[in-house]
Amino acid sequence: METFGIHSLDHLITVFGKLPGIGRKSAQRLAMFILKSDPEYAAELSAAIGDVKSRIHFCKRCFNLAEEELCPICQDTRRDQQKICVVEEVIDIMAIESSREYNGLYHVLGGVISPLQGVMPDDLHIKELMERVQQGSVREILLAINPSTEGEATMIYIARLFKALNIRITRIASGIPLGSHLEFLDTATIGRAIMARQDL
Repeated sequence: METFGIHSLDHLITVFGKLPGIGRKSAQRLAMFILKSDPEYAAELSAAIGDVKSRIHFCKRCFNLAEEELCPICQDTRRDQQKICVVEEVIDIMAIESSREYNGLYHVLGGVISPLQGVMPDDLHIKELMERVQQGSVREILLAINPSTEGEATMIYIARLFKALNIRITRIASGIPLGSHLEFLDTATIGRAIMARQDL
């Protein structure tokens, strides 16, 4: 990456360049924006980053992001407590919430089963999902896992695991292209996929 020969500025450009989706030119523009901004803004940005790193952790129940023991969704008594939507990562919750078509709870697996990458069922939050279901109030598990080969295998594994518990197991409809990720889909597509979910 090209540098300005000024250590602190070059360092900031390098740090920005490590962000996903940020190339050399974008990193330079961000660094110059910070340099030209008011000191108050730079302090606010620094404090916001510090707050995120020090205050946010995973929800004890569903593994969503939280500042308290439970995330805001788990604390919301207005949500349907009988439905759990299972997703790969936290960012998938954000995508589904933006569709406004789902009002139940969530459970973040933390990935998908992938033996080639060394990720087995015990490496995911499947055991914790089973514990939630065995508490007795869950009536439906909606699998909103990205439709990759590993995602399909993970959905099949979970469906078989919970089949004996007399719980409805559904998956988002097949309008989602194979290999795509929920975070990159428009809200209308996600909403239709949830409304047209299919039994497994």
